[in-house]
Amino acid sequence: MRPLLLLLFCFPFWARAQSAAPDTGAANSKKLDILFTERYNIERTDSAQQFISLAGKVKVKQGKTIFYADSAVLNRLENSLEAFGNVHINDADSIHTYAQYLKYLGKEKRAFLKNKVRLTDGKGILTTEALEYDVSIKLGIYLQGGKLVNKKSVLTSQEGYYYGETKDVVFKRKVVLQDPETNMKADTLQYNTATEWVTFSSPTTVYFPKDKRTIRTREGYYDQKLKKGELYKRSVIEDSVSTFTADEMAFDDSTGLGAFRGNAVYRGKDSTEGFDLVANDIKTNKKTNSLVATQQPLLLIKQGRDSIYVTADTLYSAKLSDLQKKRRVPWVRDALPPSLVKAKAGEDSTDKFFEAYFNVRVFSDSLQAVGDSMFYGLQDSVFRLFKNPVIWAANNQINGDTVYLFLRNKKMESLKVFENALAVSKVEGTDYLNQLKGTSLLANFLDGELQYMRVKGSAENVYYAQDEEKKLVGVSKSTADLIHVFFKDNKAQKVRFENNFVGDSYPIRQVNHESLRLRNAQWNEAMRPKSKFDILAH
Repeated sequence: MRPLLLLLFCFPFWARAQSAAPDTGAANSKKLDILFTERYNIERTDSAQQFISLAGKVKVKQGKTIFYADSAVLNRLENSLEAFGNVHINDADSIHTYAQYLKYLGKEKRAFLKNKVRLTDGKGILTTEALEYDVSIKLGIYLQGGKLVNKKSVLTSQEGYYYGETKDVVFKRKVVLQDPETNMKADTLQYNTATEWVTFSSPTTVYFPKDKRTIRTREGYYDQKLKKGELYKRSVIEDSVSTFTADEMAFDDSTGLGAFRGNAVYRGKDSTEGFDLVANDIKTNKKTNSLVATQQPLLLIKQGRDSIYVTADTLYSAKLSDLQKKRRVPWVRDALPPSLVKAKAGEDSTDKFFEAYFNVRVFSDSLQAVGDSMFYGLQDSVFRLFKNPVIWAANNQINGDTVYLFLRNKKMESLKVFENALAVSKVEGTDYLNQLKGTSLLANFLDGELQYMRVKGSAENVYYAQDEEKKLVGVSKSTADLIHVFFKDNKAQKVRFENNFVGDSYPIRQVNHESLRLRNAQWNEAMRPKSKFDILAH
């Protein structure tokens, strides 16, 4: 039988009686010292193994770490501790861990805790049923499910890694974060209990219940204190109004500002708006419902098969009602504006406008245009083009100082030219131009095709007549107060003159064609956008 020596004390025991020297050296800092216990037993074996059983308000120290428990067994040779009941680890007064069971390896400074484990750094509280804690590097690990509560935020996952030095917790597998303002789901998520930063490093979905906004990302962060974040790797932000997609994003919910960079795409959800916006840089303001797009911005106005594409150096959009508080925006349609017809209608989904400047280019299958700047309001569906714009519709080219393009149900309805109106079309098979000029011009369209044109104010017309075989038979030059032109298949079929008509006709080979050309009449094919891709190439 192995010899045993058993001592039983029924009064408090202090660790000073066990230590011959103060705990100051590196070696002593690894030694487990008994500070207090109400009862203890000592057991020695032949192999010099010594076990000390402690019971009642146990208090054991290693360096700056103090262990508390109802009872414990201390292995002197292995320098290990097994503790039971109301276990508490005070790690340098910075991290506190609680459990019902502890196995502690003093040489490695590693603790294994079970049953109602709770760890706190003064900010958040981590709970789990089994936790491994490394005292030397302040690393806590759970692999059987856990929960972190920090203020109003609750995070759960199957695995967790707590870093005490930085206050970071890395959650893995079925990660869920919930608080009154945000809900997050991910495979991997990092959370800092001090800064309340959430770092995304795997496919993550974030939902904001207040504004019904959803974020889908693979990399980035969100600061819960300051309500701002940055997202990378082609993230998506979606709400009830729109969807944003971009390579990189930054947003500040406290100010309502947002920035989207790298192939940024804005898609409006409201069917009455029906537009998308693409640019390499888009900045938004949610409080004013405005945005500015630069670096090859492209506006797509969706209207069935014949969508309209608009590009410029800069595209800007905001609420029309806010703009009208700063400056007057004339109503240019004949009917009364909706704001007057429905004065009490409330929030209007068409309360939006777009401005484009400079180098505006417009393309649709039925119409193309260029100009210096543009204004487009969703309420009246009118494109206003400024500073010598040029419009093309099939074989017809129209330009002037200012042009209004009217849409009806998102289809081209008519256009008006103000001051120095000029329309030209190439005579089929020749380099000659049919020409129509005046102070102002009106043109009507049907299903995208030109049907009618009217010019008034010192109106002039040059027209090349052709026979059924498309051979030139003559040319005429006429003036009148008002000239009407009727079209079929986008080609002039009939001309009518009103008031003060003066005109002459000439054989095709007996006239100086250059003398017939009206001022500034030329076919500007090189300026014309050829496709939706061509408008981005300039």
